[in-house]
Amino acid sequence: MKHFQLSGEIREKGNKAVIKAFRRQGLVPCNLYGLGMDNVLFTVSARDLKGVTDTPASYIIDLNLGGKTYYAILHELQFHPVSDECLHVDFLAVDEKKPIAINVPLNIFGHPKGVQAGGKFTANLRKVRVSALMENLPDKLDVDVTPLGLDKRLTVGDLAYENITILSPKTSIICSVKSTRASQANAAEASEAAE
Repeated sequence: MKHFQLSGEIREKGNKAVIKAFRRQGLVPCNLYGLGMDNVLFTVSARDLKGVTDTPASYIIDLNLGGKTYYAILHELQFHPVSDECLHVDFLAVDEKKPIAINVPLNIFGHPKGVQAGGKFTANLRKVRVSALMENLPDKLDVDVTPLGLDKRLTVGDLAYENITILSPKTSIICSVKSTRASQANAAEASEAAE
């Protein structure tokens, strides 16, 4: 999985006035925790943070704080309900020797057989939650939908990858091909021609 470099300034715990002052300066208050370590409070530039928050990709974030580097993943984001600017971020510290649970984007490719027969393709999931060691985490998971026929669907339980455990519910539907009036008419014509 790709790494994203992010630098921040360590801060003291502050009241609402202090937090608002940070936001006026274009900084986002953040918190780093996990792995039995003490919480680290810090701020990052809102502009730098957009490289992680405004993308469908998932990253391992290399946080540079006070001369130390921590590996982390985005855990929780809070956005302003009107302006949609990021108000607060929680980062979860991770260890390269322990499995990491993270959402990974799906790369759906291929032309389903059911669509060629006149069906309609619908994609339901864009990401799947997986667990793996840092070195085994993929940037994306490839899903070939070519064999998908009419009125068939692909679920999370149908996916299997080496060195990766899928944590999303197995019954979650990734994509499906539904029959349409056109596909039903084509099927009827084909059966009449066969007779």
